[in-house]
Amino acid sequence: MGVPAFFRWLSRKYSSIIVHCVEERSKECNGVRIPVDTSKPNPNEVEFDNLYLDMNGIIHPCTHPEDKPAPKNEDEMMVAIFEYIDRLFNIVRPRRVLYMAIDGVAPRAKMNQQRSRRFRASKEGAELTEEKQRMREEIIQRGGYLPPEEIKERFDSNCITPGTEFMDNLAHCLRYYVADRLSNDPGWRNITVFLSDASVPGEGEHKIMDFIRRQRAQPNHDPNTHHCLCGADADLIMLGLATHEPNFTIIREEFKPNKPRPCALCGQMGHEIKDCQGTAREKQGEHDQFADTMPVAEQEFIFIRLCVLREYLERELTMASLPFPFDFERSVDDWVFMCFFVGNDFLPHLPSLEIREGAIDRLVGIYKDVVHKTGGYLTQNGFVNLERVEMIMHAVGVAEDNIFKKRKEDDENFKRRMKEKKKRMKAEHQAPAYLTTGQFAPQALGGRDRPQPVHNARHQAFDMRMQSRDHNNREAAQSLKAMMRNGGNSSAGPSDSSDSRGVKRKAEDSDSEPEPEDNVRLWEEGWKQRYYKTKFDVDVTDEDFKRKVVKSYVEGLCWVLRYYYQGCASWKWYFPFHYAPFASDFKDIVGMFSEFEKGTKPFKPLEQLMGVFPAASGNFLPTTWRNLMTSPDSSIIDFYPDDFAIDLNGKKYAWQGVALLPFVDERRLRAALDDVYPDLTSEEVKRNSLGSDVLFVARSHPLCDFIQELYRAQSNEGTEFPAELCHGIQGTLNLDDDPILPDKTVPSPVPMLRDISQNSAVGVKFKDPQYTDGYVFKAVILPGAKIPSKVLKPSDWERSGQGPWRPQLGFNPNRQQAHLNQSAFRALGHSLGRPQHGGHGGQYSNTPPPSSYQQGNYRPPHSGGHQPPFQHSRQNSLLGAPPHFNPPQFPRQQYGGGGGGHGWDRSMQSQQSAYQQNLNRGRGGGGPGGYQQRYDHRRDDRHDRHDRHDRRDDRGQQHQGYNSGRGYPLPPPARRYHWN
Repeated sequence: MGVPAFFRWLSRKYSSIIVHCVEERSKECNGVRIPVDTSKPNPNEVEFDNLYLDMNGIIHPCTHPEDKPAPKNEDEMMVAIFEYIDRLFNIVRPRRVLYMAIDGVAPRAKMNQQRSRRFRASKEGAELTEEKQRMREEIIQRGGYLPPEEIKERFDSNCITPGTEFMDNLAHCLRYYVADRLSNDPGWRNITVFLSDASVPGEGEHKIMDFIRRQRAQPNHDPNTHHCLCGADADLIMLGLATHEPNFTIIREEFKPNKPRPCALCGQMGHEIKDCQGTAREKQGEHDQFADTMPVAEQEFIFIRLCVLREYLERELTMASLPFPFDFERSVDDWVFMCFFVGNDFLPHLPSLEIREGAIDRLVGIYKDVVHKTGGYLTQNGFVNLERVEMIMHAVGVAEDNIFKKRKEDDENFKRRMKEKKKRMKAEHQAPAYLTTGQFAPQALGGRDRPQPVHNARHQAFDMRMQSRDHNNREAAQSLKAMMRNGGNSSAGPSDSSDSRGVKRKAEDSDSEPEPEDNVRLWEEGWKQRYYKTKFDVDVTDEDFKRKVVKSYVEGLCWVLRYYYQGCASWKWYFPFHYAPFASDFKDIVGMFSEFEKGTKPFKPLEQLMGVFPAASGNFLPTTWRNLMTSPDSSIIDFYPDDFAIDLNGKKYAWQGVALLPFVDERRLRAALDDVYPDLTSEEVKRNSLGSDVLFVARSHPLCDFIQELYRAQSNEGTEFPAELCHGIQGTLNLDDDPILPDKTVPSPVPMLRDISQNSAVGVKFKDPQYTDGYVFKAVILPGAKIPSKVLKPSDWERSGQGPWRPQLGFNPNRQQAHLNQSAFRALGHSLGRPQHGGHGGQYSNTPPPSSYQQGNYRPPHSGGHQPPFQHSRQNSLLGAPPHFNPPQFPRQQYGGGGGGHGWDRSMQSQQSAYQQNLNRGRGGGGPGGYQQRYDHRRDDRHDRHDRHDRRDDRGQQHQGYNSGRGYPLPPPARRYHWN
């Protein structure tokens, strides 16, 4: 959901909600990759029941990554997606359910935002191509060097939309992937897998929430189910809170800002395309063997513990002396509702509420002040009390004028600080006026092998004094000449030489950047008049129009909250404006909303493509449908403008602005499509139909026999299955048209992977439990639910949002983490041979770890039975396997004509001798510091601390390949891909 900076604000204010994931790695034995056994206990010291994957958050980074070379074709994309899911499954290790949900056809309210994103992506892609061509011509004219322009088809990320051939192929590949894992991976054999592909209507995260809601309402649901939801959208946090499940965790990639990216023109790192100079590329490696590789740090994952967030909110929202009983669950619902005002995918945020300015804290403060007057809570089970919301809006409206003035003041202060910072940095980066030469010249740290002797120091010092005096004389002469040229004005410095007279200063040399024009000027009197005139082209005195905008926004608030707590209330509703009203305009809103239209249906996939695609992405549509986007005679040609304006709306960057696109008229669109529907082929008709979820289980699952009996009986009617066969899950089963059955070969849709000849999985269509119209899902803690133990301590409240923060590793708060000083890092650098430039062949290769991790004489002790949960598979951890000391070899040169080099060498030998003594003492196992004793100690937290550091050192290596250790027979060499 579009809530910029929400997660950053949340993680800074409530820092203890973040837990860093402990990830067990596969290991290698005699050149054979041994995968991680996910059936063993979770190394994070927590067991999850259900894992839900919002697949679009996986598909996008795997198909067009920003920090590494993109896959070359669709097959590589599919393999990358498989690897990503494997990695998540390894971290979470669900024991009951894996639910994979891909975005299907979205509600009309969401389609407006999808349309804006796809038009922007097409516009930015075209602008980037033009910029690259212009810069290429300029650099070549200047005699610069650029690599030959590659002729390859650009991957259009707009194809990740329901109804395209790409999404249809992805669904087939995921069916193959699930069947393989259920057949070959012991960690998958007892879980139930649900696949909701793009043919099933609804956004991925909301399909997951609908599944959870409907299962919670069943009498057999386990109220202590531990849920884990994967996704990077900020709204997942609010969706998790809206379930009122006490055990709910979110896993997401750790956000690391300012990642280096290569130049889009020359492919080199360190600059952007606008700063490209066309310099020749430096050789990568002695023989340029690393020219096609890019050093990549593997993305790490973090857990967000919503149970801890509930602790924070309970302390913050608890109110005393209320005229009604305090209900924490109701106050959480109100907090979720108030977050909608700062932004979401369906409504623009109110002009006076910016999350970076503490808008949520402001709303919470107003809420606690006003709730005594309201006589109750703002929401209940997803339904809004508009009378009470109006009181909140009135309080915000009173402060709007001061908010806008404070925003302008903060902005000016920020600009002033940045201007001063630039001046300081410019002064710091200027070269010094004078540098010594010869034997006293500055040297880079570590640039010398050993200290150099000083020759004739007095003569060298005399030369330095003479050079410094000459330099000062030249500076004084230049300053005098400049003062005489300026008529005695001494303000001109030596830099104002003759070539600067009459020359205008370049724009990039200015201290201030050009600011986008803001005609509204909210900080000045008359801001409301200018806002409505500029944004809506109406006068502020037009009360009827203002009420129309406010009415639509009120409907939107009710629709969004219903969407979060009860499901989609209307597939047709949408907010028909680009801008939001002011909080002070929310007057007499009680009667503005009654109920949404009943019985609305979603768009079909190809219809949605026509509603969200620009004409540049029309190649994903049938030919006659595509012509409606480009033909001048088309009745809907105005839906697809070649260019459009972006209103920055007070922001600085284009991606923060508002795309001023025309809204799609549903009736006109359907009327135009009626004429081209007969042109669809049978394959296109199939892609344009709505599908259903598919349930998969392995042969060892209790539900497998029940499903096989349905196929043997050829039952054409929906059949409910007993809840005891599937951990209390209930629903209706229907036979699949193209089923995956045990002992039936599953063909591979990816050429580089082999068919599954020994399949033990079975698939069947699944439908969630159905409820009568008007049924209300209760937003409460279920009876029998056990509230998790409190995690926060008084010190957590004191340091919240300020001071240094140390991340927690895993779910054990008592686990201590290692902290290495500089000498320890130097020792690691000497002992661990790091591959240069990520020296492995390709982003998705199966290259084993560097052989230097195998150095040393240490062998881990053999312990029968299963490995303890905290003892990871990497047998060469830094704590268990002491680094092999390999001192740097220095040439034996004679210093000062004598044997001066031997003292330095003896020092290094003494360090190695002392290290070997400590190592031997550790191997004895008798002392408290012995490596053997520390490794054998099963509950020693320091093992995990060093494992954390080991994991950081492994970032440069790619996660293991899809084929590694999975039991696949190797594909024929002629069909195998060799990725570079």
